[in-house]
Amino acid sequence: MEKSLIRENLERVRNRVALACRRGGRKPEEVRLIAVTKGVSPPQIKEAVDAGISELGENRLQEAEGKIGVFKDRPVNWHFIGRIQRNKVKKMVNYFHWIHSLDSLQLAEAVDRHAELLGKSMPVLLQLNLTGKETQGGIKEEELFDLIERMNQLSHLDLRGLMVIGPLTSDQSKIRKVFKRLREIKELVNREMPAVGLSELSMGMSNDYEIAIEEGATMIRLGRAIFGERSY
Repeated sequence: MEKSLIRENLERVRNRVALACRRGGRKPEEVRLIAVTKGVSPPQIKEAVDAGISELGENRLQEAEGKIGVFKDRPVNWHFIGRIQRNKVKKMVNYFHWIHSLDSLQLAEAVDRHAELLGKSMPVLLQLNLTGKETQGGIKEEELFDLIERMNQLSHLDLRGLMVIGPLTSDQSKIRKVFKRLREIKELVNREMPAVGLSELSMGMSNDYEIAIEEGATMIRLGRAIFGERSY
């Protein structure tokens, strides 16, 4: 039986992940592959899930709602990776298993409140902005420790790690600098606040995931590399 394009892409990605791990002195199982389904149809998502994908990422709640319902009986985890709108936090906490893009105390409090109402502890990542591009979202590095201290008082948040969007450039040295800095920040937090115990680094997309892996990514967010070009 001829392989589908999605299966071929996944095989290529997994091979490149393994090579990047080897260069970084890591094991492939240390890296969680999140297939980003923005603009991707349910049949295409099913192909990826059938090929072994168990982590799916969405940028927009409205687009995700229908897809999540389609796959409710499949063993998949949904990750919210886009900008968070406060008026949609309730649905987000209900539908998603992870939130990557938390970037304010107000949003953290809203997530905590709705998680409590649902009787769950919500795994979250704090998004940092290390490029200076406001359109990418995220908090400034100097705001991190204060925000973590305040979040520690929220009993239904489970802070697991940090997230960043790399710079939109072909200059690999600039990309590597951002990913390396996020790893250093995680290590600094764990030294200064050992009770927090950050373990996750969500960084790297289709154009830069190999660099991210070499610099310590535990989650990579890939859309185009798996599904091809999107219609939007």
